Amino acid sequence: MDPLLPGGQLENRVSGLSHDGQGVVRHDGQVLFVPGALPGERVRLRLLRRTRSHWTATCTAVLEPSPQRRRPPCILAERCGGCSVQHLEEAAQRSWKRQKVIDALQRIGRLGNDCEQLVAPTLGAGDGLGYRNRAVLPLERGSDGALKAGYYRPGSHRIVNLNHCPVLDPRLDALIAPLKGDLERSGWPVDRHLQAGGGLRHLGLRLGVRSGELLVTLISSHAQLPGLEALAGRWLERWPQLVGVCLNIQPDPTNTLLGPTTLELAGRGWVLEHFAGLTFEVGADTFFQVNTAQAEQVVPLLQTALRDDPPGVLIDAYCGIGTYGLPLAAAGWQVLGIERGAAAVALARRNADRNGLGDRCRFEEGPVAELLATAIGRCRALFVDPPRKGLEPTALAAIRAQPPATLLYLSCDPATLARDLTQLAGAEGPYRLESVQPIDFFPQTSHVECLAVLRLSAAGHPAAAPGPGR
Repeated sequence: MDPLLPGGQLENRVSGLSHDGQGVVRHDGQVLFVPGALPGERVRLRLLRRTRSHWTATCTAVLEPSPQRRRPPCILAERCGGCSVQHLEEAAQRSWKRQKVIDALQRIGRLGNDCEQLVAPTLGAGDGLGYRNRAVLPLERGSDGALKAGYYRPGSHRIVNLNHCPVLDPRLDALIAPLKGDLERSGWPVDRHLQAGGGLRHLGLRLGVRSGELLVTLISSHAQLPGLEALAGRWLERWPQLVGVCLNIQPDPTNTLLGPTTLELAGRGWVLEHFAGLTFEVGADTFFQVNTAQAEQVVPLLQTALRDDPPGVLIDAYCGIGTYGLPLAAAGWQVLGIERGAAAVALARRNADRNGLGDRCRFEEGPVAELLATAIGRCRALFVDPPRKGLEPTALAAIRAQPPATLLYLSCDPATLARDLTQLAGAEGPYRLESVQPIDFFPQTSHVECLAVLRLSAAGHPAAAPGPGR
């Protein structure tokens, strides 16, 4: 059989990893992506399908294994798409993620070969297990009525049913099986794709790592779930650490997880988290970093980067519930937080008051790029923590037009970070890139967080600005 036809087999050496952790094989001028294969390994593979740019293949045998290969800590690792590099040792994961950042800065950002000197070693995360403080599990019923909950198989919408997940904090992990059992016995419709009238779509779990408080959120297309409030009350009695059960209504046939309405069925709709010496309320429907310990490592990095800037006004763009803005306010900055989500802004204000920082912070709700363009002329430093898609073009234009002295960019996607740094620190950008610190927020996966520090030249520093008030 011709090896370059679907179903064909061949043996070859793996040359590297793709951005999402698949092995890369080059054969007769063509690129093959092979999940589960590691750099340096000689593998036997079977071709599956071809796209314009590459083939996908499956590894049928590892003929010469990498010394960095290990037995995955999860028995479902080869089937589940939640973690793509569990078979790679922790130190090798961190090295690969650093190189991934360097490659993005050089190839996408075109920032030159000195990028390698600017990118620090990846900050690690212990053994990389039991770190997630949140899970959202898709739900479905099989033809026999049994409830499935789990993550998707790679490249599909087929659920890999699970009762345990080793990257979840054990206190969340212990809830999966009993909650699944109760939902299965409930008889409620489960229809995550909204093809048969709707029903339950996802099971959400949230933990305050330092407080131990738990929150359960069911996501459904409607609220017609008889007996739900009574069941929520029984859950609160069963688990004393469970402080609330919520129902989020998501009626739209989209991939957006949460809808606009969240109902508190029993208890309250938030957990307490102790973070960077402060106390936060984290809601059922608001964003908070999934790795509390690793997210906390960002705070001293920010403080060090701002050490030589006399405290003044700092804008915290995409501020969420004040995760990073409030520790900076506690360090002496006057913080203006801007965020699109109304629920997040409400919690940010409550968190500021809870920590006695209300007089040092102001939070505004609205389109971030528009608010940034209006306020940026008043700030000495700017911290941005945008979603995976990176900064909007209008936000980039506002920064370039009135660049603050220091720009701190926390990114969850090296590719969009590199794209934005082209405009901010490229040949015509107002900044020079001082450093990039990769941080492993998501061990066992292909994702990596980065903090980029950018500076203006001394002549470009803006004048001091007054505080934002309240």
